[in-house]
Amino acid sequence: MAILEILEFPDPRLRTVAKPVEKVDDELRKFINDMLETMYDANGIGLAASQVDVHQRILVIDVSEERNEPLVFINPEITPLTDTLDSYEEGCLSVPGFYETVERPERVHVKALNKDGEPFEMECEGLLATCLQHEVDHLDGKLFVDHISRLKRNRIRKRIEKQQRQNA
Repeated sequence: MAILEILEFPDPRLRTVAKPVEKVDDELRKFINDMLETMYDANGIGLAASQVDVHQRILVIDVSEERNEPLVFINPEITPLTDTLDSYEEGCLSVPGFYETVERPERVHVKALNKDGEPFEMECEGLLATCLQHEVDHLDGKLFVDHISRLKRNRIRKRIEKQQRQNA
């Protein structure tokens, strides 16, 4: 397994809309294992393939306390199950060090393929629902900063660009 490089905002590649996965095979499963290793190494709870510059509709999540219950979603399709919104202080591995309150539907239904290419459906709520919606946003070329004011988004962009210049 390998640790993959995570793209950081405002990298324009994060705005690429991911394409559906056509075939689930051993090569894809290896990539999924690399995504999981990358997510755990970065202390994240979710990672979309778009964040590691692979523009396919794949995401991994683990919101368990022990960090031992990984979930894999290939070609996920989500449908809100309620108009009620939950507010979470969201962060993102592609926007390191920044957290902002984002409101999203509190319950969603998801249809996807697992890492063996088998279809499944589930209902999610709470943190899992929020994380799933956050990661699907990545597959659609969106970031959590798109859900906050332009002023806050521009401040975050300037701070990250400054950090990147200092680290270069």
